[in-house]
Amino acid sequence: MRIGIVADLHSNLEATNAIFAELDKRSPDHIVCLGDLTGYNSNPNEVVDIIRGREIPSLMGNHDAACCGQEDPWFFRAAAKQVIEWQFEELRDDNKRWLANLPEQIVFKKFCLGVHGSPSSRDDYIIDWLDAMRQMEYLNGRDVSVCFFGHSHRPSFFSEKGNTATNSSNVRQLQKSNRYFINPGAVGQPRDRDPRAAAGLFDVEKMEFEFIRVDYDIDATQRKIMQAGLPAELARRLSKGK
Repeated sequence: MRIGIVADLHSNLEATNAIFAELDKRSPDHIVCLGDLTGYNSNPNEVVDIIRGREIPSLMGNHDAACCGQEDPWFFRAAAKQVIEWQFEELRDDNKRWLANLPEQIVFKKFCLGVHGSPSSRDDYIIDWLDAMRQMEYLNGRDVSVCFFGHSHRPSFFSEKGNTATNSSNVRQLQKSNRYFINPGAVGQPRDRDPRAAAGLFDVEKMEFEFIRVDYDIDATQRKIMQAGLPAELARRLSKGK
């Protein structure tokens, strides 16, 4: 049983198509989306339609909550807020309703938890090992041993017991006696100085997680951001991966 894990698609149609083309080659049994289908880029309806059309279980990210009207975007940075306000007008009503009904957490394969930011809040950032360890208390009393999260836009692998074996540069070996926080990285706006779209593949039987990176047509995404009149800084950052 292999499960594709995607997060932070952020209305980037080119990156989304590239990631799903790669995942389709690998034929996972299921795919789970950790939220933030909307925000930052210019194709919110198209990206939401892909997730809906594939019937992929998805979570509500903080951008999703604002873009569908569930939350006020006052606390977002100026550029992000401008895109949210634009996307609120662009999103079809059926996509707004679909986003508004997304859950904040999902449990799959009994021991895997999916969240957007953290188990305590979709707005929390897990950036380093200490952040992850502070969230362990929210797993206590549950059968969960692997928590998949997004929001930081950085591929991350945190083990409760410290270092974990690496099978290759992209593959991490998990132990059933340990607990983990894993971020597959962002599809639509990577922030680890690698501009390629990111995702992950979790092999349940082998207890292995693979980080996946895929090239996509960044120039096309940047052109569409500018044509839509969205902030130029959002186009520039895509080529820098930050």
